[in-house]
Amino acid sequence: MPRKGPVPKRDVLPDPIYNSKIFTKLVNQLMWDGKKSLAEKICYGAFEIVQSKTRREPLEVFEEAMKN
Repeated sequence: MPRKGPVPKRDVLPDPIYNSKIFTKLVNQLMWDGKKSLAEKICYGAFEIVQSKTRREPLEVFEEAMKN
């Protein structure tokens, strides 16, 4: 508990490839023990599989899945 008041929330930086904050949040949720590069490899690999199977932009498919 800080003594100088509430701590402000940090804003998530967008992903460098997809330029999306929601993708960064996915990576951060998947991350285990601070291994962010491994979580990014898993997410990028999954997005490549989605793109090859659906022939659509993987970020659009992910955002559509998040809405449902």
